[in-house]
Amino acid sequence: MSLERTVLMTSRPPHAAQPLRFLMPGWFAAVMGLSGLALAWWGARHALGELAAGVSALLALVAALAFMLLALLSIVRWQRHPDAVREDLHHPVRHAFWATIPISGMLLATLWVAHLGASEGARALWWVSSLAQLAVTVAVTARWWKGNQPGGLVWPAITPALFIPIVGNVLAPLAGVPLGHPEWSAAQFGIGLVFWPVVLVLIMVRKATTGLWPERLLPTAFIHVAPPAVGALSLMQFGAPVLVVWAAWGMALVFLLWAATQVRRIASLPFGVPHWAMSFPLAAFSGLTLRLSEAGHGGMQLLGVVALSLTSLVIAGLVLGTARGLRQGTLLVPEPAPAAPVLGADVPSGRA
Repeated sequence: MSLERTVLMTSRPPHAAQPLRFLMPGWFAAVMGLSGLALAWWGARHALGELAAGVSALLALVAALAFMLLALLSIVRWQRHPDAVREDLHHPVRHAFWATIPISGMLLATLWVAHLGASEGARALWWVSSLAQLAVTVAVTARWWKGNQPGGLVWPAITPALFIPIVGNVLAPLAGVPLGHPEWSAAQFGIGLVFWPVVLVLIMVRKATTGLWPERLLPTAFIHVAPPAVGALSLMQFGAPVLVVWAAWGMALVFLLWAATQVRRIASLPFGVPHWAMSFPLAAFSGLTLRLSEAGHGGMQLLGVVALSLTSLVIAGLVLGTARGLRQGTLLVPEPAPAAPVLGADVPSGRA
């Protein structure tokens, strides 16, 4: 071996030869964003015609392929780096992102029903994903019994990512009702509904007592939009009064405007996987606005199309940023150490 090659090999960062080690479950947020955008385009058919249906079908296919690829890579990662998987499971913040996997499954089942109709395949995918989401919810909330102990619920570990495993249950009715399971869908919807204000209060108190979460997680501020937006879409599946849906839309709107005040700060951050946290909430708000516009409100239809266009541009930017980051080797790398240690963490230091 030449001296030059030896120097090049020894100068490579330690993570360069094992990028799969850093394929955290949060990568499935990309599937959520693509699936949510596909559903939003599906809801735009009354405004944009068959073009919207075609775009939705294409996005659904891309989302399904992304899910299968990430699932395959995650299995390989579990085989090669089981310690990294255990670290994600026990990490005070990253453990919440495991819910992105069953949520992605429920969203894909919803797209399946929308484009191909109810079938046994869609029903099986929905049930597996729904029960897995319930299991993740129980696992996350079980940590809370530890209190201010390693692995417990401590203020520095509370971020908007906690909405994902807790409130993700409100997604169940989107496919569950058309598949003929309104009772279980309502039960799972109730789980998300009861925990939504709990998590919201916890996040507000955390900000007041501990300060804002690490800046690289700032894009997760948009997750505040998802619970009322998706909740409203699920309520429409149950035939809820339209004024109740409008009230939920107002909640989503104010959270969107609130998060939008941080866009300049978010844009100045180096691109990372947390940026995908913006995608699904924006898609859910766009989809809800378009659904409300079906009632004949012309202004809402225009707003829905504008929101859909902006969301599509944002997600296109996220796709390009992801491709660039993978090409440059800046994504599948160790996370930077937090500025201050997270109390209650039960994982090795060095990754936040």
